[in-house]
Amino acid sequence: MSQNSLEKALENISNVIYQAVLNPHFDKEIIVQACEAAKSNGFSGLCTSLTNLPIARERLGSKKSTTKLISVIAFPFGFIPTSNKRKEAEYAIEKGAEELDLVPNYFALKEGNIELFAEEINQISELGIPVRVIIDSNTLLNLSKISIAIEALIDAGAIGIQLGNGFGPSISKDQINHVSKIVKNRCSIKTVGGIKTFDQAIEIIEAGSTYIGTSFGFEITQEQRKKE
Repeated sequence: MSQNSLEKALENISNVIYQAVLNPHFDKEIIVQACEAAKSNGFSGLCTSLTNLPIARERLGSKKSTTKLISVIAFPFGFIPTSNKRKEAEYAIEKGAEELDLVPNYFALKEGNIELFAEEINQISELGIPVRVIIDSNTLLNLSKISIAIEALIDAGAIGIQLGNGFGPSISKDQINHVSKIVKNRCSIKTVGGIKTFDQAIEIIEAGSTYIGTSFGFEITQEQRKKE
C-alpha cells in the first residue's frame, strides 16, 4: 500500500480520483457538467474518449489545471494495428491530452510475444506524454502472465498500470495487492470498475492502488464531506 496515497485520500478523496467520462451516449451538456465537477472538486484527472477531448480541454482550461486530461487509446479491446494506436495517440496529444490510457496488444501477451507487446507500448511512450497501460480482468485472472506484463510495460516506458476497464467483474483487493507487490512502487496503479462509494475507494487505496477511476467521483466526494 502507498501510505502517501492513503493519506491523500483520507485528507481529500479528490486527490486520488480519475473521473471517467466514457459513456458513448453522453451528450455535450453531460460532458460539460462532468468537466466542471472535476475541476471544481480538484480531481486528479478526467479520462475521456478522443471525440470528447476538444470539449473537455476547453472546459478544464489551461494545462496547469489541477485536473489532468487523459485520453483512452484503442479502448476498450485494443485490437487495432500499432500504427492506428499511434495515430490515435498523436491526435489525442494534438487535442490537449496530458496522459494516455493505452489498451495494449493482449493477443501478443497471451501468445508469449513479449517483445511485440512491449514494443507497441514503447512506440506510444516515445510520443512524449505519460502512458498508462490498461490490464483487463481476464489478464489479471492469469496471474502467471501478470508479472511478465508488468516488467515489460515498465521497461517499455509506461508510468502506470490501470487494473480493469469497467467491463466484467470488479478487481479484487487480493488482485490489487498482488500487483502492488510486483510493481514495488516503480509505477502508479489505477484501479477501475464498480467503485461507487467512499468506503470502496478507501479499500482500493488500502489494497495498494495509487488512484481510482470512476464515473461516481462527484458522489464519492460528497459522501466524504458528509462523513466529516
